[in-house]
Amino acid sequence: MSKQRRHIHKRPLFQLSLCAGFVATVVASQSALAQSAPDNVVTNDTAIEKISVIGSRRIGRTVEDSSVPIDIIDSEALSSSGLTETNMVLSTLLPSFNFPQPSITDGTDHVRPAQLRGLAPDHTLVLINGKRRHTSALLNLNGSAGRGSSAVDLNAIPVNAIKRIEVLRDGAAAQYGSDAIAGVINIVLKDADNGGSMSVTYGANATTMDGVPRLTGVSQGADGKLAFTEGSDRKITDGQTTTVRGNIGLSIADNGFLNVSGEYRQRNATNRSDYDQRENYARLDDASLDPRELTVNRYNHNFGNGDVTDLAIFYNAGSSINANMDWYSFGSYSSRTGEGSGFYRRAQDARNVTEIYPDGFLPTITSKIADYSFAFGVKGIYDEWDYDLSAVYGSDDFNFGVINSLNTSLGPTSPTEFDAGTLIYEQFVFNADASRLYRVDFFASDMNLAIGAEYRREDYAIEAGDSASFAQGPFGPRGAAPGVSNSLGAAGSQVFPGFTTASASNNSRENFSAYIDLEADVTEMWNVAVAARFEDYSDFGSTFNWKVSNRLMLTDAFSLRGSISTGFRAPSLQQQFFTSIATVFVDGEPTETGTFSPSSKVALALGSPGLDAEESTNMSVGFSFAPSSNFNLTVDFYEIDIDDRIVLSSNLSGAAVEELLAGTGANRGRFFLNAIDSTTKGFDIVSSYNLELDNNSVMFSVGYNQNDNEVTSVIDPPALLQGAGVDQNNLFDGNELRRFEVGSPDEKLNLSAIWTSPYATTTLRTTRYGETQDPSDNPLRNEVLPGKWITDLDVNYPITEQLSVSLGANNILDVYPDTTRELVDDVTTFSRLFSYSGFSPFGFNGRYVYGQIRYTF
Repeated sequence: MSKQRRHIHKRPLFQLSLCAGFVATVVASQSALAQSAPDNVVTNDTAIEKISVIGSRRIGRTVEDSSVPIDIIDSEALSSSGLTETNMVLSTLLPSFNFPQPSITDGTDHVRPAQLRGLAPDHTLVLINGKRRHTSALLNLNGSAGRGSSAVDLNAIPVNAIKRIEVLRDGAAAQYGSDAIAGVINIVLKDADNGGSMSVTYGANATTMDGVPRLTGVSQGADGKLAFTEGSDRKITDGQTTTVRGNIGLSIADNGFLNVSGEYRQRNATNRSDYDQRENYARLDDASLDPRELTVNRYNHNFGNGDVTDLAIFYNAGSSINANMDWYSFGSYSSRTGEGSGFYRRAQDARNVTEIYPDGFLPTITSKIADYSFAFGVKGIYDEWDYDLSAVYGSDDFNFGVINSLNTSLGPTSPTEFDAGTLIYEQFVFNADASRLYRVDFFASDMNLAIGAEYRREDYAIEAGDSASFAQGPFGPRGAAPGVSNSLGAAGSQVFPGFTTASASNNSRENFSAYIDLEADVTEMWNVAVAARFEDYSDFGSTFNWKVSNRLMLTDAFSLRGSISTGFRAPSLQQQFFTSIATVFVDGEPTETGTFSPSSKVALALGSPGLDAEESTNMSVGFSFAPSSNFNLTVDFYEIDIDDRIVLSSNLSGAAVEELLAGTGANRGRFFLNAIDSTTKGFDIVSSYNLELDNNSVMFSVGYNQNDNEVTSVIDPPALLQGAGVDQNNLFDGNELRRFEVGSPDEKLNLSAIWTSPYATTTLRTTRYGETQDPSDNPLRNEVLPGKWITDLDVNYPITEQLSVSLGANNILDVYPDTTRELVDDVTTFSRLFSYSGFSPFGFNGRYVYGQIRYTF
């Protein structure tokens, strides 16, 4: 499957020049054709206003007459909080959107995944201005929601660049291609040709850790062991965040626009760890405590948000070429640097070298992420056809560094900083779309015909780290001199061993697809849409998918709607080729776990069947009710069945596994495979009511989602595991199964009220997150997180027509998930360090207070 080619970084100039040549050819041909265009063709000015929402390819289709559930979030709703991350904003506004904020999960600390309807992050397709967005190069591997997925980094898209977000809560693979199983998120960029805004936001977590007392004293007890004195719950102020944003619209060329947005954000780390009760130093020769135990810092882990600096620039532009054709372009550049800590290595730990770290050390993973994209296209009218031709390039580079660490096997000579390697993902897409209306005598309306084709190329590379980051040196545990110990010390940089030269690879694939989409009002009351799509991949073959949706208007105010469709998700290149070894938290204990390509010798020896595409069936039925312009209500029931779902195997261990992994630095192994079938059922309720008063108005909104995930089938245990010295009897264990079924909230309720008066705009939101579980192989360590209410308040005061000030707080009541020590029967001195579960759907950082100054022009 791997293909020999030039280095992945040499492709962008070639691809962009190819894009430019493609568009130039189209422009030249259309300029000639435009001279003979008929007089009745709609002009460019009108065509720009004919915006179709996602879910339908019929120009002018609106949310109100859609046959599938769609949420529209405008820029005002996005900006009416102190939240500075797009994912967090969506979580407060969408009941079916889940964004937990895990910690100590390697790269996932820096690119956190989100879920729609409790499915995997890569089951949701993300578009920018209707064009497919590239995913992150990062593969989420550790114990968090979304484990095993590579998703689009929505936090790389600044909120102030967004005009609106359209969320299609329905399967749409037949319309938009792979990944659109849970739904589609389309981010529409701002396109104003004048005016703009600037804002500065500063905030911090001012909180009291509920249920976690502070350590006030350490002493030696009468039994010779450590004794601890605790006080009241810990009060903390941290997570200081400064966000500077700017947006400007400019008029260019002939009726054209250029809209540019920028954001700079610097976020300090937060820490919600508990104190460490373990003995840090080895006992003295007489078996007594080392005196340093009474003075060493017991808060030796960082459990919370990492320290992150973000910079993002987006632009959106368009103009006329002639009366019947426009050009458009949009693009972005964003960078992120961050730090996320791992597990503390105590002084007496076999992975420590006391000559370097006499008191132990907390290794830290650093990230340098560069994400950029560029799109260019032309759209217009030829004869009776509306067409859109485009090319989009996107890339995401994720460089891993390790600081405050060491390679135990290199002993006292080990460096303490490492370049652990880089992950690179690139995507290049050509799209050709066209639609027109046909008169059909027996239909109540013209029939819309849409056709199109897409070519997509994906590239994925792993670049090796420096040799010290993965080397197996001659020193023994604790850096013992060569020959002193019968075993070797742990290889590679602690917390994240670098990508080895054997892991380094360049891989690519190509994909071609074609679709047809038909939509018409069969009668004045009944709308029907039918879509079909064929896709062919160079690495696993072809697939055909279809969709049928209906909308039946029983009255002017009440409509029934429903859809049924098939879908698919191609295995990502990241899932097919990622190879790495890292410290992984397995049932309360850190282990060195290797992730291997499904086609590698290790994976094949353990029974890997290789990867194929997932297949799905999506059904939904519901109604919409809008008796007036001030009130609307929608209710939608859904069922999503996914076969051959791609998951990460269990962390396989045992004598046979260790023998296979000899020399790799890992003692456990895992890989991706199509292991399960699943069914997701639930319903959404969305309603809003606008109350008009004298010089005042109040907008009330309600959103509710109830969701149930069930694993209906698990792959049969391979014969290779039976009696082969492997501890597990299956490639997919019960812990992973429960992670899919109960790792996201079973229900979520969003309530909000926005009161607008001449003096201020006040936004009050409260969200109830339903029960969530943090599963474990050991039932005594399974955490069941009860439902919680989280309340946000934002008050915006206009000082002048252009200048305003906002004050507010997110999680104003300072609510935390229940502590691990309350929820778990078997709490070890190690697991109690992490006060709250990383599966908490609202995080565990407590109250965040902020102020914002905004100037518009």
